[in-house]
Amino acid sequence: MEADTINSAWKKPFFAFWISQAFSLFGSTLVQFALVWWLTKTTGSASILATATAIAILPEIVVSPFAGAIVDRTNRKTVMMISDSLIAIATIILAVMFYFGIVQIWHIYVLMFIRAIGGAFHFPAEQASVSLMVPGEQLSRIAGLNQALRGSVNIVAPPLGALLLEWLDVQGTLSVDFVTAFFAVAILFFIRIPQPETDPKKATLTFKSLLVDMLGGLRYILNWKGLVALIVIAMGFKIALSPAFSLLPLLVSKHFNGEAGQYALVESVAGIGVVVGGVLLGIWGGFKKKIWTIWCSLTAIGICFILISFLGSNQFTTFIVMIFALSFMVPFIDGPFLAILQASVTPEFQGRVLTMTTSLLWLTTPIGLAIAGPVSDRFGLPIWYFIAGVLSLLGMAVGLLLPQVRNIEG
Repeated sequence: MEADTINSAWKKPFFAFWISQAFSLFGSTLVQFALVWWLTKTTGSASILATATAIAILPEIVVSPFAGAIVDRTNRKTVMMISDSLIAIATIILAVMFYFGIVQIWHIYVLMFIRAIGGAFHFPAEQASVSLMVPGEQLSRIAGLNQALRGSVNIVAPPLGALLLEWLDVQGTLSVDFVTAFFAVAILFFIRIPQPETDPKKATLTFKSLLVDMLGGLRYILNWKGLVALIVIAMGFKIALSPAFSLLPLLVSKHFNGEAGQYALVESVAGIGVVVGGVLLGIWGGFKKKIWTIWCSLTAIGICFILISFLGSNQFTTFIVMIFALSFMVPFIDGPFLAILQASVTPEFQGRVLTMTTSLLWLTTPIGLAIAGPVSDRFGLPIWYFIAGVLSLLGMAVGLLLPQVRNIEG
């Protein structure tokens, strides 16, 4: 890190940074709600919804490793500003297309792909910046706070999105993202974000240097046997878990016969669950061994998915309770996992390790989505939630049996 180290004055610049990212997240969530619900009501197809999700995560698999290497070599604030700006421009172009009534499904796919590319650069730049702005002993609490932020946005954005869809139609809803991106970039412009120390000999950015950096990040991961085992376990249950979350709007629409209001309620309740869980994690910090916090939460998530698979079409209220329980547990998985990486990985490798890990975790998702769409269209949606629950419990059991995972924190 640069000469000036993290000190007692870290809070003011960090929370200014945090507010700028809150604007960015709010706009993205609003757009996501509008596009997913438009696809759900326009097509009613699990395959199309699964395809949209697969397209949106392809950059996480293909682009993320390159993005992490670039982030580790460039100014992270600049990366975030450019990413937010390009995403906003692409979104406003689609809004204009909606206004003139010329939008086709493949246009939605293209926008989702562009937004995902921007996110592939934005996420590692944001997360790698946090560890340089926040004292190490506060990382778990900040991770909980970030989960609470995401939950808060999910409380506000879906019902607001449903209202905006009624008042302004899709194009007006998408236009809001341009405004939130402007505020996010404007705030970020005035914040100084520390950069890790870099080797002057590595200042030149070439394709060869990117490949070398990517391989360096991969070697870093492969030398950490606990992380390798954890990634393999996660890849196993994510085959079913990712489609289960992606197909929630279709479950609301088809299985529970809901409309935009009901889907907005589901998203808002999920947001409340994440906020409550994130706040609790922020106060408590989780178990001393963060991995145990992850396993306990994954067990609860597996049970919730299995229960959802048995719900009848008239049990929407019970479904809402299950959604709250699911979302409450999410911060206790994502937060500790990020905190383990941020606390253990040296700053100059964090961008690469975060993106390489993300890429590996998403690798099985297209496989799951390719199976989930046709299976759900043929046999119904509930079966996929039962599969997701069983695989989550199996993943937890395997993790408990492996000493390299149990002792991942040393």
